[in-house]
Amino acid sequence: MTVFVHRALTTPGRTSGEDWERGKPEIDHRHDRVFVGSSDRGFYALRAGDGSTLWRFETLGVVQSEPLYDPEMDYVYFGSNDGALYAVKAATGELVYRFDTGAEVSRKPVRAGETLYFSNASDFLFAIDRRSGKQRWQVHRTPALGMEISGHAGPAYDPASNLVYMAYSDGHIIAYDGNDGSEKWTPVDLSAEAEQASGEAPRYLDADTTPVLDDHAGGRVVYVSSYAGGVYALDALTGARVWSNDKAVGVTDLVLWREGPHRPNPNGPDKGGPEVPERKVLVASSATYGLAGLDPFTGRVLWRNKVPEGGITAPTPAAGGLLVGTSRYGLFLLSPRNGKPIDGIDLGSGFAQTPAAFGGRAYAMTNAGTFLGVSIAPPLPIKRPAR
Repeated sequence: MTVFVHRALTTPGRTSGEDWERGKPEIDHRHDRVFVGSSDRGFYALRAGDGSTLWRFETLGVVQSEPLYDPEMDYVYFGSNDGALYAVKAATGELVYRFDTGAEVSRKPVRAGETLYFSNASDFLFAIDRRSGKQRWQVHRTPALGMEISGHAGPAYDPASNLVYMAYSDGHIIAYDGNDGSEKWTPVDLSAEAEQASGEAPRYLDADTTPVLDDHAGGRVVYVSSYAGGVYALDALTGARVWSNDKAVGVTDLVLWREGPHRPNPNGPDKGGPEVPERKVLVASSATYGLAGLDPFTGRVLWRNKVPEGGITAPTPAAGGLLVGTSRYGLFLLSPRNGKPIDGIDLGSGFAQTPAAFGGRAYAMTNAGTFLGVSIAPPLPIKRPAR
C-alpha cells in the first residue's frame, strides 16, 4: 500500500465538535472524481489523481454519509445531518433539489430506474423521483427510543423481484413493493428471535446493518443482523429463516466478498491447474465479537479475529482483499480467507470513515480531516518449495 494523495480537507474550526469523520467516499472512475462529505458541513468533489478540489457544496449540518453517483444524469445524491437528501450536479456542485426528511441521512441511497430509495435515522423509508425529488411514497416505523446503539440501516433493492428491504431500530426486517411501498411479507422480528434464543429480552433491539442480497441454490436470500441476536439469512421472497448465527453479536456492518471463477495465476504455485470455483465470504464487523468471515450458505464461522480497541470501519473489498480502517491504528488490507493483515498504513490518526476502492486505488479520510489516496498492489504469489 502506497499513499499517492495526502491533503488536509476538513476546514479547522468548522467541525461542530465532531471528533470523527464518518460515511464513505464515492468514486466516479470515468471522470476521475471522488465525492466525499466532511464534518465541516461541506460536501466535496475532488480530483482522483491528486485530491485537489473541484468544488465544495455547503449544507446546514455535518456530512457523514455515503453518496451515490448517477452516471446517466451526472448527479450525485448524498445525505446530511441537517436531515436532508441533496441532489447536486456532479460537474459543478450546483443544487438540483433538497428533500427534507426531518432526521439525519447517512446511508447510501439506492437507485432503481427513475426512483431513489433512502432512509433516515427516524426509521423512515422514502421513495422519490430521482430527477425532481418528488416523493412517490414513504413508510415509517416508530423508533425503539433508548434501545438502539449503532446508527441506522439503509435500504437494499432487488431488481429481480422489485422488492426493497429495510431493517429498523425496533429489530424488524420488512420487504416492500418498490412501486407503492406495500409490505410483501410479514415483518420479521429479529429481537423476538434473539429473545427466543437467549430466554430473555435483549437490551438492544436494533437491526442497523443494511441488508445484503445474494443467490443460493434454492433462490435469493437476504443477509441481515440484529445487534443482540446475531446474523441471519432470510428467504428474499418470503422472509423465512434460512440460517442464523446467534454467536455473532454486536454486528454493525455486513459485506459479501466474492471472487469469481478463474484460472490459476500462470506465475503462481498452482499454474496449469483446474479452474478455481467462485468463492464467497460474508464478512461481519463487530467491536465486541470481532471481524468474522461466515459461510454464506450455512452461517458457520470460517474465521474470526479480534479487532483493535475502539473498533474498525466496515470492510471494503479491494484488490482481492478487504480494506478496513481502525479508529486508532490506521488503515489495513486483510486477507478474506483468514482475516489476517497483509499490509497497513498508520498515519497517527485513526479512521471512522469506511474506505472506498476501485481497481488498485482506495480513498478515505482520517479523523483528523486528512484525505488519503492509496495505491494497492495485490500480493505476489508465494512459490511453494520443490519436493
